[in-house]
Amino acid sequence: MRARTVTVRDLAAHEVVTVTPTTTLAECAQIMRAQHVGTVVVVDDQGQRDNPRGIVTDRDIVVESVAVGLDPSTLTAGDVMTTPLATVRDGDDILDALARMREHGVRRLPVLDDAGHLSGIVAVDNLLEALAEQLDAVVRVLKAEQTRESATRR
Repeated sequence: MRARTVTVRDLAAHEVVTVTPTTTLAECAQIMRAQHVGTVVVVDDQGQRDNPRGIVTDRDIVVESVAVGLDPSTLTAGDVMTTPLATVRDGDDILDALARMREHGVRRLPVLDDAGHLSGIVAVDNLLEALAEQLDAVVRVLKAEQTRESATRR
């Protein structure tokens, strides 16, 4: 049986936590804690998914604010968000997503649908899990060949 191609849509978390550029970093941290996430996507209008602008990670908050003694209650998501925003399309395969992550030096990518709307977020962990499953399929092919060869040489 042939393994099907895995797309980003298959792996992405479709519940994406969003904030606006004016959300303070302290509020971002509180939202991340309450939602159990390490990333928020910055959008123009809260609740709208049509125009993702940037991304803020828990690490951004620590490195850009706390570690340098700045007040996270005065800095905003717009001040520290990563732009331009690296994204991936939901129909792309996992190798496309890994290449984009490598090109931009990121571990998470917002996922866009064909209309450019935010449809999810995918992390390198999701991609590694899928690749591990594909590698397992390759190992099973090798074992099946060895078994067949051993049976025909008896």
